[in-house]
Amino acid sequence: MPVPAPNLYPPFNIVRLSHVEYRVTDLAASRAFYVDTLGLQVTDEDHETIYLRAMEERGHHCIALVKADAPSVGVLGFKLFDEGDLDKAAAFFEGRGLPVEWVTRPFMGRTLRTRDPFGIPLEFYVKMDRLAPIHQKYKLYNGVKPLRIDHFNMFASDVDASVAFYNEIGFRTTEYTEDSETGKCWAAWMHRKGGVHDVAFTNGFGPRLHHTAFWVPTPLNIIDLLDLMSTTGYLPNIERGPGRHGISNAFFLYVRDPDGHRIEIYCSDYQTVDPDLEPIRWDLKDPQRQTLWG
Repeated sequence: MPVPAPNLYPPFNIVRLSHVEYRVTDLAASRAFYVDTLGLQVTDEDHETIYLRAMEERGHHCIALVKADAPSVGVLGFKLFDEGDLDKAAAFFEGRGLPVEWVTRPFMGRTLRTRDPFGIPLEFYVKMDRLAPIHQKYKLYNGVKPLRIDHFNMFASDVDASVAFYNEIGFRTTEYTEDSETGKCWAAWMHRKGGVHDVAFTNGFGPRLHHTAFWVPTPLNIIDLLDLMSTTGYLPNIERGPGRHGISNAFFLYVRDPDGHRIEIYCSDYQTVDPDLEPIRWDLKDPQRQTLWG
């Protein structure tokens, strides 16, 4: 088996993925897509940045849309358990010879900015401004009714190396694809929060973010979004789906925002909290590993 045994006692304690910064060229167009179409809620905005959260989230934001000359990904954010873990994380990355910077972020406490060994920009924090719950304010639900950010999926030029590093910092593999001819890991899904994944890595030119995913209540919400997008000028932004993944068993749809950032709408995967849960192996030649149907 190409994936390592889980590290149940990592050097610092990551709770979950938290947020992503997307750099966008037209804030108004991005706002129309993420707010009016997908249904995310604005928590703060000015002429340079829009902060958004999903309906179940109590933290200030899960996406920051930042005006820029060209689209790109600024950073992937993760929440740690306590302030001591922030210091442990800084020591860990410094010990690996990776850049470490303490940065000031709006609506967030002490924040550590770094990168992984492959170049993916990361930041870690403990405290983010807490907002009043809105999950029972049903008049606010619109679009696809997004409940929470679910995962990041990234291309990696060496999936085995990516899995080894993220395993070291406590991510546990739930499913993976193996090339039976070479014995190498082609793709892997790894979690902290007890779902199928907080991060995933797929063989390809990278490091590169493939998509950010949002959890929705049911597959019917995805059908509703397709109806909405197809009749409000977003038909070309529907990329792939709906369908069901083989890996994760989740129902999915991929769409593109006005700058080409890929968003997955996602639901119906499974619980993975047991520390001794064995990862599921898929063969690279299995045509249903990516798409069970759809």
